[in-house]
Amino acid sequence: MGSAVERTDEHVREYLIYRGFTSTLKHLDSDIKADKEKGFRVDKIIDQLQLFIHSFDLNGLKDYWGYLDRRLFCRLEDVYRPTVSKLRTSLFRYYVVYTVQLKNLEKTQEFFQRQAQDLQGQSEWRDWFILPFIPAPEQNPVFSPYFSRQWSDTFLVSLHNFLSVLFQCMPQPVLLSFDAEVQRTTGLQEENEQFRHVLFSLQGEAKLKKQEEMMHHKLPPYVQNMDRLGDTELDLVTSQHNPALTTTPSRNFFATFLPQTRRVPGKTPRGLPGSSPTQASLGCKDPAANQAKDPLPVSKEPRPVNSAGGTSEQQAGPNSHPRQRRHQDHEKERKELFSKPQIQMPEKRGESGDPEPHPEGGTTSSDLTDTPPPSQTLVSGEGPRGTGGLGEGQPFIKLSQEEYGEHHSSIMHCRVDCSGRRVASLDVDGVIKVWSFNPIMQTKATIMSKSPLLSLEWATKPDRLLLLGSGAGTVRLYDTDAKKNLYEMAIDDTHPRILSLACSPSGTSFVCSAAAHAGPGRSGSVTETVPRCPNPLPVSGQLLLWDTKTVKQQLQFSLEPGPVAINCTAFNHNGNLLVTGAADGVIRLFDMQRYDCAMSWRAHDGEVYSVEFSYDENTVFSIGEDGKFIQWNIHRCGEKQFEHSLPQDATGPFVLSGYSGYKQVQVPRGRLFAFDSEGQHVLTCSNNGGIIYRLNSSSESGLERVLPLGGHKAPVVTVDWCSAMDCGTCLTASMDGKIKLSTLLAQKS
Repeated sequence: MGSAVERTDEHVREYLIYRGFTSTLKHLDSDIKADKEKGFRVDKIIDQLQLFIHSFDLNGLKDYWGYLDRRLFCRLEDVYRPTVSKLRTSLFRYYVVYTVQLKNLEKTQEFFQRQAQDLQGQSEWRDWFILPFIPAPEQNPVFSPYFSRQWSDTFLVSLHNFLSVLFQCMPQPVLLSFDAEVQRTTGLQEENEQFRHVLFSLQGEAKLKKQEEMMHHKLPPYVQNMDRLGDTELDLVTSQHNPALTTTPSRNFFATFLPQTRRVPGKTPRGLPGSSPTQASLGCKDPAANQAKDPLPVSKEPRPVNSAGGTSEQQAGPNSHPRQRRHQDHEKERKELFSKPQIQMPEKRGESGDPEPHPEGGTTSSDLTDTPPPSQTLVSGEGPRGTGGLGEGQPFIKLSQEEYGEHHSSIMHCRVDCSGRRVASLDVDGVIKVWSFNPIMQTKATIMSKSPLLSLEWATKPDRLLLLGSGAGTVRLYDTDAKKNLYEMAIDDTHPRILSLACSPSGTSFVCSAAAHAGPGRSGSVTETVPRCPNPLPVSGQLLLWDTKTVKQQLQFSLEPGPVAINCTAFNHNGNLLVTGAADGVIRLFDMQRYDCAMSWRAHDGEVYSVEFSYDENTVFSIGEDGKFIQWNIHRCGEKQFEHSLPQDATGPFVLSGYSGYKQVQVPRGRLFAFDSEGQHVLTCSNNGGIIYRLNSSSESGLERVLPLGGHKAPVVTVDWCSAMDCGTCLTASMDGKIKLSTLLAQKS
């Protein structure tokens, strides 16, 4: 603030010198030298109002108050207008009382004469018009309170406080916002420069792609005119370009220009090897005549004989026109070849469905054909001729998948803020990366911590703040824009592990889950495989509510039947309900208006790893240590709606195999599932990427697999789904430190 004021003062000096206001410049310099605070001074406004009153300058008093009214008071809401009116009335009464106290009757009468039209219709001034005619108004019971020192001091303090609060809430003057405008302009220029680089790269890629397409599709002249050539003319021109070549079958020639088409070896269409179908149908031209017309040497191999024993020319018949038959066969072949789909399922080689063994142990031609598997074809969203390649049953098209690889160890948490602009990711080394992915992927801040970090959560208001829970019993509030810690809260020494954080949608408070130290094999970090106890005792813990403004603990929730570690927490949309999943397998639903547990039920055999409200908030979804994904009805005290058993790579513990039989195990700590914007689809973890399911109440399992995202080489341990933009973005983070961003486009049915 101080630097902005000083730069603004320099601009004002420059303007005064430019205009030649030398006397004003001298007064400005003297006032600046006397100013020590370099900021807003509300006492100067009060002093100026008192100066007008003490000098009996009624015009100056009215003009100064009118300026404040036009520039400040008019911006207030209507509920504050009565307060401004009362302050204005008290200010003029203060002026009248001062003139009476100094026995300046002329100024008193002047006030009522000039203000008569404005004041005579106001009830609070009705009794004041007799003030100049009362000999001792300070003794009159109606006016005596206004002549006391207590009333004048109270009025000046009230006016001072009102103006102080008003100037703090109002935006800064236009001149002081100069720096902010410069920073905003600089930011826009940097963003434009980034867009320019992206545009140039896209243009370069498009140019290269266009050149490649021209290279692929630029055929020789004799191929471009193939439709106008018969088989004989085609063979003739081909032999002119390559004298070593003999007759080329037209079907094989077409097949070489059909991508992604499987060709079965050993099956020659409509004839013996070495003859094309059209050549087999020709039979009217005399070979001697052809030899006389064709100066090139003709192959002296025997004419192909069909199964009936005669030559193809004899079977064509003397009545059929050779040119017409050749053209018909040619068009028929083209239709057959181009009508075949470019993406085909593996062909059956025999009636039993087993592939035919290739002679001499070699590879078949279908093995050499690069045809993607059906699952990859659906995921990529690239069908024939760029039409999407997805059927009507597919709700999403995966437009792209990008990778963020700034982490060097396994990810524990990966969360996107409510605005969809920033992502915060935490690895097991305690390194936090704050980064953006729109329009380009860019790291905004890196946070290193001396104590191990176990949890993180974005604040809702403002969304630039990040809550960080450590393993040393502290919670930090970090400003991602200023890149500094605002404050650090000490939670509890007996429960030092902060397992879960959830910020209320109102932004005024957050819930913190603190737990005692866990036994071996229960840590959230990556370690070697440690055998787990069959039925370990639940870890002790507590659930606390903290106020973000006062930075103080509000209360501690009661956990029945005893203190237990809370692994996961989630608020509903307005913050009136809080659902938690604990290490004892119990889900608890808290009423945040009464701050007590409304209901609880045993949900899983083992710990509850992740819990979320449904889209309509009538049910709750949970994933537990038993590998089950369950939907619960909260209106009937945890009645089970459906249950679906997920594989271990979706629920944990997650295992990553290394060299020499070494294995790494990670207990789930982050979000294991996330919903889309409409709550109809859910994203879960897997060993090589995320998997999207459709919630289907008519199905027995309740889930219908829709789309695998893939892209990972290590198990995915946490997911998130950002629906703040038109194209939803799925985030999947894995044990190798890689985070994949899959951009999806929803297909409206």
